[in-house]
Amino acid sequence: MFQPQKIRNIAIIAHIDHGKTTMLDSLLKQSNNFRDNEKIPERVMDSYDQEKERGITIFAKHTSIFFEDYKINIIDTPGHSDFSGEVERVLGLVNCVLLLVDAQEGPMPQTRFVLSQALKMGLKPIVVLNKIDRPHADPDRALNLTFDLFVELGATDEQLDFTVAYASGLSGFATKELNDPRVDMRPLFELIVEKVPAPPGNMELPFLMQATTLSYDDFIGRQACGRILEGKIRKGITIARIDKNGHPTQHKIVKIEGYHGLKKVELEEAGVGDIISISGIPEVMIGDTLCDTNHIVQLPPISLAEPTLSVEISVNNGPMVGKDGKHVTMNKIRDRLMLEKRANISLKIEESDSRDDSIKVCGRGELHLAVLIEAMRREEYEFVLSKPQVIIKKIDGVDHEPIEVAHVEIPQEFSGAVIEELSRRKGEMRALNTNEHNITTLEFLIPTRGLMGYKNEFMTVTRGLGILTSIFESYAPWKGEIPGRTKGALISNGPGKVTAYACFGIQERGSLFVGPGEEVYEGMVVGENSRENDLIVNVVRGKQLTNVRASGSDENIILIPPRNFTLEQAIDYIQDDELVEVTPHFIRLRKRHLSENDRKRKG
Repeated sequence: MFQPQKIRNIAIIAHIDHGKTTMLDSLLKQSNNFRDNEKIPERVMDSYDQEKERGITIFAKHTSIFFEDYKINIIDTPGHSDFSGEVERVLGLVNCVLLLVDAQEGPMPQTRFVLSQALKMGLKPIVVLNKIDRPHADPDRALNLTFDLFVELGATDEQLDFTVAYASGLSGFATKELNDPRVDMRPLFELIVEKVPAPPGNMELPFLMQATTLSYDDFIGRQACGRILEGKIRKGITIARIDKNGHPTQHKIVKIEGYHGLKKVELEEAGVGDIISISGIPEVMIGDTLCDTNHIVQLPPISLAEPTLSVEISVNNGPMVGKDGKHVTMNKIRDRLMLEKRANISLKIEESDSRDDSIKVCGRGELHLAVLIEAMRREEYEFVLSKPQVIIKKIDGVDHEPIEVAHVEIPQEFSGAVIEELSRRKGEMRALNTNEHNITTLEFLIPTRGLMGYKNEFMTVTRGLGILTSIFESYAPWKGEIPGRTKGALISNGPGKVTAYACFGIQERGSLFVGPGEEVYEGMVVGENSRENDLIVNVVRGKQLTNVRASGSDENIILIPPRNFTLEQAIDYIQDDELVEVTPHFIRLRKRHLSENDRKRKG
């Protein structure tokens, strides 16, 4: 067991894609945590399959590395604001943060979010300017911008006097001064030991800890993770759990686990400053106090920001229900969502009073909701989703809606089209800069509703060269009607398999979402019309065959490849009268119901 003065607890925070997980790879490799012959994957902390695929950190993760006789607990935090619930909780475990800033880009919108949280908690960051070996890196500019950001966020004089290190996570070196020799990560390890305060607390006092995150083990149930604030704990002893209502219950500790590198290791005992997982408290919730049975104390609850977006998950009642998924009933879907609710408190899950075949899930943004939906899809659930709706708050009798700060980086020639569209969606421009490489940076204050459904269009307009990130700013009075999608849908008029012949005839009317051989049904959205109205089409029509062959009538059919949607793109694309049907292998779009006019027009 380490004494508190030999422990250092830090979190790494950064904007998405500023090299946080790669930096951790280098720290782990250089702290001799792996055997010489051990194969080490890239971005080793991104263990969840969706993290590997998306290239982002979704869940905060914990690792321990050893430098000389010190134990350094490091928490890798998500960089995306949709997962801010994770960030808010884990910052309570640490005594310092490493703020990673890209030496070329400088601080970005999501750097602002996590940094403001850390400064509010009184933490004094160590600023690491990463990727200094890149061709266009400008560490001095990045450092000045970071200092300006600290001032803007109201940092104290002590916090403004931050320590700076220069590094490259990919190349595996860090230096204290810009021109020092670039050898290894040792200077950063030394800074952590020297500048990060040891965790406060006294080994001799009674045990005290707060459950900050939860995990689940199939054999021993729910596990509470947190930092020991006072005293020590041993396996087999009885402790008290105080719930949010102040009600104490007693539980025997079945297992204590800590970390050694990336591996969870079982501990017989642990003391002040250790970050551990405790098993044996089946009903524990985030924010509960765990303490000595003879010294009952209740710590203040952990407060989280409210969700801003909701989506309805309903039973799939389409004609293809059950063909692909295993779990299709409302009971199965409800049980899975309730399981998620117990472990992930940044999601809000509510049952509908009016309908028993749908559940409302509220989260921080489209990506936050999409990660849960994608996880369920991979577990062979099948269901339908409505268009996400923003959560409206009544303040002094007036409807207020969530407003976001959108940060856009685009080649200069596309800036006019982007500014025009964001202004049409009730965005207010706050900043516009163009650098020497003709890259224009825009900043807009825009309602969350205005950004919904725009990302697909943005990628098309900027030919895939634009970057659009946004972060929740505040609630503001309702901004009025915002125009939605400008083009109508192509809707299938009946069931069957799509034919190449039918696609060839329809593709000049718009772009198709389905290709030859795919199964469709009546009311399914099979494409986008080039005009603003919806159009009923027959995509299963075959060519009428005769025994007379005319020269020239059998010309080659050349088809434009169909447009395939990812889950987020589908959620982004649909309108209020449309649904996304999610099954393990398919994402289909469909109309809620065909109107009478559509039926008459059809036939």
